Amino acid sequence: MNEAVTPSDSAKFEQLKQLLEDRIVYLDGAMGTMIQGYELEESDFRGERFKAHGVDLKGNNDLLTLTRPDIIEAIHRSFLKAGSDIIETNTFSSTAIAQADYSLESIVYELNKSAAELARSVADTVSKEDNRPTFVAGAIGPTNRTCSMSPDVNRPEYRAVTFDQLVRDYSEQIRGLIDGGVDLLLPETVFDTLNLKAVLYAIQKFQETHPIHIPIMISVTITDQSGRTLSGQTIEAFWNSIAHAKPLSVGINCALGAKEMRPYIEALSNLSDTYVSAYPNAGLPNPLAPTGYDETPEQTAEALQDFAHSGFVNIIGGCCGTTPDHIQSIIEKTRPLAPRTLPSSPSETRLSGLEPFNIQTEHTFVSIGERTNVTGSPRFKKMIVESNWDGALAVAQQQVENGANIIDINFDEGLLDSEACMVHFLNLIASEPSIARVPIMIDSSKWSVIEAGLKCVQGKCIVNSISLKEGEAIFLEQAKEIQRYGAAVVVMAFDEQGQAANKADKVRICQRAYNLLVEELDFNPNDIIFDSNILTVATGMEEHNNYAVDFIEAVKAIKETCPGALTSGGVSNISFSFRGNNPVREAMHSAFLYHAIQAGLDMGIVNAGMLEVYEAIEPELLKKVEAVLLNQSPEATEALIEFASSIKSSGKKADPKVEKAWRNESIEERLSYALVKGIVDYIEEDTEAARQKLGKPLEVIEGPLMDGMKVVGTLFGEGKMFLPQVVKSARVMKRAVAYLTPYMEQEKAENPNVRSQGKFLIATVKGDVHDIGKNIVSVVLACNNYQVKDLGVMVSCEKILEEAKAWGADIVGLSGLITPSLEEMIHNAKEMERLGFQLPLLIGGATTSKAHTAIKIAPCYHAPIVHVGDASLVTEVCNNLLNIDKSEDYINALKNDQKLRRERFLNDQATIELLPIEEARKLKPKTDWANLEITLPKHTDAVYETSVDLATIADYIDWSPFFWAWELKGVFPKILKHKKYGAQASQLYQDAQALLSQIISEKAFTAKSAFRLFYANSIADDIHLYADTDKNAPLGTLHTLRQQKKKIGDSVYYALSDFVAPQECQRLDGCGAFICTIQNVDQYAKAFEEQNDDYNAILTKALGDRLAEALTEYTHEQVRKHHWAYQANESLSKSELIKETYQGIRPAAGYPACPDHSQLEAVWDLLDGKEKTGAILTENHAIYPASTVSGFYFAHKHAKYFSVGPIAKDQMSEYAQKKSLPLSDCETLLASNKSY
Repeated sequence: MNEAVTPSDSAKFEQLKQLLEDRIVYLDGAMGTMIQGYELEESDFRGERFKAHGVDLKGNNDLLTLTRPDIIEAIHRSFLKAGSDIIETNTFSSTAIAQADYSLESIVYELNKSAAELARSVADTVSKEDNRPTFVAGAIGPTNRTCSMSPDVNRPEYRAVTFDQLVRDYSEQIRGLIDGGVDLLLPETVFDTLNLKAVLYAIQKFQETHPIHIPIMISVTITDQSGRTLSGQTIEAFWNSIAHAKPLSVGINCALGAKEMRPYIEALSNLSDTYVSAYPNAGLPNPLAPTGYDETPEQTAEALQDFAHSGFVNIIGGCCGTTPDHIQSIIEKTRPLAPRTLPSSPSETRLSGLEPFNIQTEHTFVSIGERTNVTGSPRFKKMIVESNWDGALAVAQQQVENGANIIDINFDEGLLDSEACMVHFLNLIASEPSIARVPIMIDSSKWSVIEAGLKCVQGKCIVNSISLKEGEAIFLEQAKEIQRYGAAVVVMAFDEQGQAANKADKVRICQRAYNLLVEELDFNPNDIIFDSNILTVATGMEEHNNYAVDFIEAVKAIKETCPGALTSGGVSNISFSFRGNNPVREAMHSAFLYHAIQAGLDMGIVNAGMLEVYEAIEPELLKKVEAVLLNQSPEATEALIEFASSIKSSGKKADPKVEKAWRNESIEERLSYALVKGIVDYIEEDTEAARQKLGKPLEVIEGPLMDGMKVVGTLFGEGKMFLPQVVKSARVMKRAVAYLTPYMEQEKAENPNVRSQGKFLIATVKGDVHDIGKNIVSVVLACNNYQVKDLGVMVSCEKILEEAKAWGADIVGLSGLITPSLEEMIHNAKEMERLGFQLPLLIGGATTSKAHTAIKIAPCYHAPIVHVGDASLVTEVCNNLLNIDKSEDYINALKNDQKLRRERFLNDQATIELLPIEEARKLKPKTDWANLEITLPKHTDAVYETSVDLATIADYIDWSPFFWAWELKGVFPKILKHKKYGAQASQLYQDAQALLSQIISEKAFTAKSAFRLFYANSIADDIHLYADTDKNAPLGTLHTLRQQKKKIGDSVYYALSDFVAPQECQRLDGCGAFICTIQNVDQYAKAFEEQNDDYNAILTKALGDRLAEALTEYTHEQVRKHHWAYQANESLSKSELIKETYQGIRPAAGYPACPDHSQLEAVWDLLDGKEKTGAILTENHAIYPASTVSGFYFAHKHAKYFSVGPIAKDQMSEYAQKKSLPLSDCETLLASNKSY
């Protein structure tokens, strides 16, 4: 490698960094707009020097630096005098490519150097005059060509410019700007990320020979409301593609006004770990306006004030249509506001195509499609040889559709021009958005092919691969080049001695490569992917027998010793010995992946069509395959070869459920199989056969049925089965027990004491109606041989304790979702203490926690009180409590942990500082109410929908919480490919879709909504509601609570009333209330429960909850667009709706921003809730049915969700007075917020 210069920061850069820490920094405005105001003629552009030039020059603004420097100087000075900190050189089009339109390629260096010198001179002069630092940014435009798209729709593979041409021309521009004295470089108005990557490549190459560090600002253009660049990337995909350049700032400019730009600058602000800039146009184009754009300086300033107030930006300025007056107004509006705080960046691998693909620390297995590889797919190779590019694209498309996260592309074939094929195919893919959305893996053993591919891909791709086989120098040189292109890299476990075959060599080589990359090149560890060679087993050669074990163990060691790096491999290599025998190969791939993923394998090149589900592999085949893979016996290979010969290789094996081979097994094995697989079809038949064989029904339960459930429990505990499957197993068990019950009744006298683990009594506490979690706990315990008595929902303390005594319960479980349920649980604990109970008490539900249990509930009762946050933990907790050998140690550890939590809480409480409520009110968010755009509701009549179409609202379902209810943690749809429970999530989703279709077709549920909008004003922390604009018809008052906990770095203290115009501003505002309910869910679920089908009963209730939330989202959309109409032109995708990217909020009573559940009384009164919707409030303000959502509507453009948190006695006392409650009752109502 050539020795590179290590650059140092200039004094100017140090000044700029300090300025960015202290305040918002200001760019200038539109050079083109200002030049336009001079109304120049052709002669101005020609001057004396170009008087005889053979091409028209009018419009070549950059040329004015040479022919009318007085104008450019005046414009620079006007922006600096308006307050700009940074001015841009007049060089937007100063590249040979752009100047070719004027036949002026020869003067490009001069244009850039002269423009930089002119701007430098003006900036330095103003800096002395005003005694402040000023800076010059070298403006680098995108050129008038695009490297990612063809200008000819009939030739999608064609490019009007190449990456190398762009690098050449940008290098000349950069040299001129730096020689002219700019402080930083600003590639701006980026519409094609590949063009930008050429700029960044050129800058990095220049930087390596330049002694002073050159900061880079980057600014992209989002072309329209699609939120994408002209070349098709989303803002996150763009950031992933260019973050390797470590810019000083990244931002958005041009194309949009600030209002239209807002969602994208917010997104970028959340993504970027560097400074963020925004310089929008002055609104949208208007040819009749003096500047060609609509917005006045005040309007643009107000929009950017919003950016600053929201904490989105560090650097702001203006683009098209903005003048010095705009900049001055922007500065006046935003100078008092703090700059954005830089967030920390999570450790993850960030890739992109047109869309981002991020691989986090905890992630599902990443599938790399292998079929666009001529070395692995004869069919694909044939297409390429025959130039069947449409067919090749179809192969790529099919891989994406089949779930490939990344596409591997390889043209390493002796008869092909590999470089030309790579370029041609990547250019074609770029024209197919449905393929180009995923990242590309450029795969070749030839460096020239890899580099040709890197010059075609705008996203962040992966290079596959480099290695140490040619020594460190070449390895580092290639890695450095990959780093310049901004790609991740696969490093093969090769070195100068050859390919690593055993664990020791694999780990040694990968550790050596890791240290070289990280220490020598500062290569991002998250961009390093080690392929430690998956080699073929079962070859008949003894030295190959441990290859799979070596790889798996190496993966584990590499992950432990190379922090941040990922691991990968070509999975199909493992099974080459069995080519032609697909069933064996599929089983080998699946079993190998099962063990490798557990060891830490992150990704693999794999054909999804050549994978069998691990649990579905025929047991004898799995046993023999794993014996080979795990090298369990010297005879394993021969045994598998012999067994494989008996397996037909004519395609996929028949589904075992169809084949029914298990039906030929013994009755015990059939029952076990049915329980594990959740098959109910033959359960009564088999249960009767077992009864006939064993003689007594109890022996059937205690024998084969419980043996089968023990297998289920073991698989569940080992993570080989998941909750949806366990519930299906319980359904089978319940059917079997239901069949045996009449026979058991006959034998009760003979044998009344069926042995069990213990008796568990569970209930949802009084006032609460939520039961999904409770039902799942019941199923899990029943599956583990506990007798479970479920008392249902809204169960009083008296009934719970009476039943516990009468039934002889060993443990009592309390469940609750709403905040008042926490107080009810405390009451239950106190009563158990008062009545002398000795039973352990289990606490669970969404609002419960270990901390609350330890601090608030445990001190009330002397016996063990355990918080169970996950149904999968409940069996272990119960076993520990009831096991004589374990219980004492377990209870002592539990009580010690709770004591520590209480002590920690008391110490924390002592350090919590609360502001007096009057001081907090003085620090409420500032809103310019006089100028804020307020849309009043179109009417204040209540609107009732008695039967909203279920199919319509089903489209609004957010599926992620559905899986969480089943304790499958992940985000939909990614969860369907989760490496641990993706198969189970997919099955659950399939079952849910089938049941949902049934519910919709049968119209089994009724969706009802009610909402009403009001005119409103806030007075202090209260919201007063009116039916008319004259406020002659008051409807009531909503009392809100304000944050009081002292904040660090944030001086704003929120209450919901802040989002409604205050009475003193003399402007009317709006507010709203809603109820959305799904009726008949419990009745539908009960029909399943009566059939002992817990699985579908729980599924029904989970779908009811999701439909209630979907109805809420749908209704809110109708309000925003039609009834309140403050977002009449809103056009959001369903995913954007789910992410709540719209303006306005809908907080629910009892949740963090409005923690007082009793506010629901006002909603029910205003909407006549019980009569109109059928939904009722319990005494504790829970809503029945549970599949109901209710809350309030706020439309303020800055309305946000927040948590009130702890409040002091001054606000508590004031709130009690407002609600005419005794202070003690108010403290109970707001127990979770009480801080004293």
